[in-house]
Amino acid sequence: MNVSLNWLNDHLDLSHMSLQEIDDLLTFAGVEVEGIESKGVPSDKIVVAQVKSAEQHPDADKLKVCMVDAGEGELRQIVCGAKNYKVGDKVPCALPGADLGGGFVIKEGKLRGVPSLGMLCAAGEIGLIDAEDGLMILQEDAVIGEKLQDMFDADTIIEVEVTPNRPDLLSHTGMARELGALAGIDRKSPALETPETTGAAGLIQLNATDSCPYYTAVKISGVKVTESPEWLKTKLEAIGLRPINNVVDITNYALHELGHPLHAFDAAKVKGALDIRMAADGETFKALDEVDYKLAADDVVISDASGKALALGGIMGGLDSGVTETTTDVILESAYFTPSNIRRSSRRLALSSDSSYRFERGSDPQAVLTSSAFVAKLITELAGGSIEGATAVAGEAPVLTSEVELDAAKLDQLMGGSISLADAEDILTRLGLDKVADNKWQVPSYRLDLPRHIDLVEEVARVHGLDKVPSRYTGTFVQESAVDAAYDYQMAQRKTLAALGFYETQTIKLIAESSTEATVPQMDTALPLRPLMDGDVIRVALPLSEDHAIMRPSLTPGLVATAARNIRQGVKSLRFFEIGRQFRNAGGGKAKDLEADSLALLMGGDASPSGWSADSKSIDAFDLKAVIESLLPNKDIQFTPRKRDGFILAADIQCDGKPIGAFAQLSPAKCRELGSNTPIYLAELELKKCQQLGAGTSQADELPQFPGSSRDAAMEAPVDMPNADIEKAIKKHNEMLLVSSACFDLFTDPTGEKLPADKKSIAYTFHYRSPERTLKAKEVDDAHQKLLAHLTKTLPITFR
Repeated sequence: MNVSLNWLNDHLDLSHMSLQEIDDLLTFAGVEVEGIESKGVPSDKIVVAQVKSAEQHPDADKLKVCMVDAGEGELRQIVCGAKNYKVGDKVPCALPGADLGGGFVIKEGKLRGVPSLGMLCAAGEIGLIDAEDGLMILQEDAVIGEKLQDMFDADTIIEVEVTPNRPDLLSHTGMARELGALAGIDRKSPALETPETTGAAGLIQLNATDSCPYYTAVKISGVKVTESPEWLKTKLEAIGLRPINNVVDITNYALHELGHPLHAFDAAKVKGALDIRMAADGETFKALDEVDYKLAADDVVISDASGKALALGGIMGGLDSGVTETTTDVILESAYFTPSNIRRSSRRLALSSDSSYRFERGSDPQAVLTSSAFVAKLITELAGGSIEGATAVAGEAPVLTSEVELDAAKLDQLMGGSISLADAEDILTRLGLDKVADNKWQVPSYRLDLPRHIDLVEEVARVHGLDKVPSRYTGTFVQESAVDAAYDYQMAQRKTLAALGFYETQTIKLIAESSTEATVPQMDTALPLRPLMDGDVIRVALPLSEDHAIMRPSLTPGLVATAARNIRQGVKSLRFFEIGRQFRNAGGGKAKDLEADSLALLMGGDASPSGWSADSKSIDAFDLKAVIESLLPNKDIQFTPRKRDGFILAADIQCDGKPIGAFAQLSPAKCRELGSNTPIYLAELELKKCQQLGAGTSQADELPQFPGSSRDAAMEAPVDMPNADIEKAIKKHNEMLLVSSACFDLFTDPTGEKLPADKKSIAYTFHYRSPERTLKAKEVDDAHQKLLAHLTKTLPITFR
């Protein structure tokens, strides 16, 4: 809601408070301030100028070269493209140096080769409301050279977000009441009267008491519908409303002044009595927005004796019954509508208005008559006419508030003794509550959110200031829970991956079912790395779309989709990860549903940016393995090949011999489909297992004191034997002097000329060292021969 500071000043004096103080006062009281905007002429270098001549620009058909008098003693030349002015008109002129906001400062320059020494302005360009297309035409009696800041009042608009439980704040009266209570400022209450009332006979038929328990109407004859006075238009324009005519503007003004919506019917378009009834199922209604709405049986409408719907109750008036320039008699409606009914109709029809916004949150039923009297009196003052008789009333205004007891002992306990009972009572009084007896308080009808004792305490704390309530507890040690440990571990992994150049993604937990089907030729994403059994997939009963049909059994489809979007944007190096939950049905529901947190990694593209000194290198599987080793330091990470459909290369990931996840390389066809001309690698790790394996204190190895010695060995092995078998055999040998080993060469010959085609040559280097002494050559040779013998015995290999 937009609140005008000038409008608030009609209710209370805020001149001694800065905008920041008002902002803080509302924010700390629970009223969120979303923005503050200053309105009005932004610079003192914008003055009244008179156009003395306007000649065609020599090099532009749509421009004219004007000579204007800005009160400087000599004429000023300005190039202008507007068409709505004539010679002799007085218009705003921004002189050089005028700041129009947003960094736009007027300077002397040239337009199509002709000097222009300023700018003739439209109203919208200088912080005012545009009334016409083109320049702002000022009054003939405007003084040439006068600053426009002296002619137009500035204002400040405060945009606030009002919570649904505080409909009393949806007006300037309510906001002034709140600020007055918070700041301890006396306010000027608007003069409200209760009109004389009469029965509903002849004017109202109330047939929908559940949806509209209270309805009033009063007829005003002899009105003259014209343009609103300047003060009224200024108030409405300040909060972003467009003035229409004096009668409609008065109802809009009352809405934002008092907070209660009203509606005016053209009496000539109403046949007989107003009939407040439930709509017929399928009935159509043309609203003021010129849209035909199909109504349901639970929508309340206001119709007449002809049965035609004149308004959708509490939401919007009808196009055919509204007030126009030809209207002479009006029927003014003021009513209370049940919030749940208005909310349901507004949501179903996707039709919202300032009226429905207030009714669906709960308007003040006791303000129905006083608001009607306020608007009726204002109409007779601004539009003429006279009120015909008493106000017709149908039904009864519901009483929604009652007396609430304030427990003094409980108040003192909850407030920590920070406020006395007398001060607490003063706060409640300022908020509009009346003390009756025995610490009981009558809640005003506009505060529907105060039905309990604790609500009164909350109001006291809110106005008193929560920062003034002392804390009764100090921090105590709490043993770290499993949830805490998992969170800390995941955050540590995120930091590690970010340091390695990875970007975190967050994808939706719902994916397309095609993402899990290997038979789909044009997949939107990628297969899960772990194969799915029958019944593993958990389907959504009522999916929003085909792309959100199942709970994701894997994080990798989302990662691949993210990579595809980045490839389309020209990203050359792909490094993405996601930590999240995946869902499986454990083989068709034979066991409990499985929900597990996983870490998914995707790498592809360039390993490093290409430059003049070196060619770019593509990321390979060992780069991804190195990342996993960084996440699990001092652990033995192995990739054990495992054939999986849909991938050119796949493996199980083991840490110290225990399975922790899966690895795969997308097929070249899939990479091309994604737009990548380099391989893309994926890995998915089970976070719980990784956390368990990474638990404990890591110790750094001491620097070696004695030199080591290396030996190389080349072996022939079957071409399909994985390297992981060699590494496992080396580790199983458990040679005490062996400190490291690494493969440094691989050779195959598919032709069979230099090496049988079913064989491959693998070269390893082995490093030996003792922590106690310098090894002798014989000791190294003996250890090396034992290792080679063990490998020959364990594996189908021969040494060259």
